[in-house]
Amino acid sequence: MPSQMEYTMETMMFTFHKFAGDKGYLTKEDLRVRMENELPGFLENQKDPLAVDKIMKDLDQCRDGKVGFQSFFSLTTGLTIACSDYFVLHMKQKGKKQKSQQLLPS
Repeated sequence: MPSQMEYTMETMMFTFHKFAGDKGYLTKEDLRVRMENELPGFLENQKDPLAVDKIMKDLDQCRDGKVGFQSFFSLTTGLTIACSDYFVLHMKQKGKKQKSQQLLPS
């Protein structure tokens, strides 16, 4: 039985290859559809309507209109880091509020 980390890695690999198919890469349209279906919250919170275009430009290092596994994984890693940073900040703020509420007289 795989560990949680192994399962997560396996999921990332299989997800990319499922969507990339035999061609082994994602096009900008593939990436847009994947983000709309797999990361709807991220796109809904974007104020920039060209967010996917900018992401694709950053990921498409060869400028060939293709995103390989390494770039796809960099995207998901970056988004995961951003979510973690937000979570940590949120938890710190929540902790400060709880501490200040405990200090208030009843």
